Amino acid sequence: QQAAAAGEFFSTTKFDTIYASPLLRANATAQAIHGRQQEPFPSFIVTPNLREQHFGAAEGSPWTYTPPEDKSLDELFAEGIYPVLYHRDEKFPAAESLNDLASRAEKAIMECVVPHLRSEGIAHIAMVSHGLCISELVAALLRLDPDSRRDVSYKGLLNTAWTRATVSFKEVATNFAEGIPPLHVQVTHVNMADHLEDIPFNLDASGNSEARKFFGGGGEVAEAAQSDEKQKL
Repeated sequence: QQAAAAGEFFSTTKFDTIYASPLLRANATAQAIHGRQQEPFPSFIVTPNLREQHFGAAEGSPWTYTPPEDKSLDELFAEGIYPVLYHRDEKFPAAESLNDLASRAEKAIMECVVPHLRSEGIAHIAMVSHGLCISELVAALLRLDPDSRRDVSYKGLLNTAWTRATVSFKEVATNFAEGIPPLHVQVTHVNMADHLEDIPFNLDASGNSEARKFFGGGGEVAEAAQSDEKQKL
């Protein structure tokens, strides 16, 4: 219902390209938005750089807010106890830290945003990802603008809520040999969810592992992206 509502909401917004995570929840939302676009349909590109933060050994496991205080993280992990991690460099075994996610978000910006800046005209793109990844995507964009505010948090995003930013070069850019010229980034909307007002939320995912995985941003990799390479439809 949430994905369908997002598709309906954006049916009058013309996108040139839609980029999507290969994970089911975001991919289903991206497909719903793509399916409600008018012809000619936008390109649809699946990229692993838009996946949610990978929690490694803790994937699908419950977290604890009150772990035993007399044990180290490694000892807790060995016992299958996964406490909430509060530092950006901390991570579970075989997982990504928030700093790792930030680095991947920068790659996603280079892959999904920068090529459109280099082309002529105005491009309108959608990047359909997951809450933690989206917050790092916005931060990665803002780091490319030396005059942007860095004291605003973009965490706590609702499922299928949308955040909008406009991106342009501060000056006319002709030479990319030395990297990306400074950008002008303006975040105009954050965590907008008016399209969900008429949708009741009555799913208790706590007792359903498949539902918990799906709404947690994970689930099985979407069939449209079985390979590690991005795919165009």
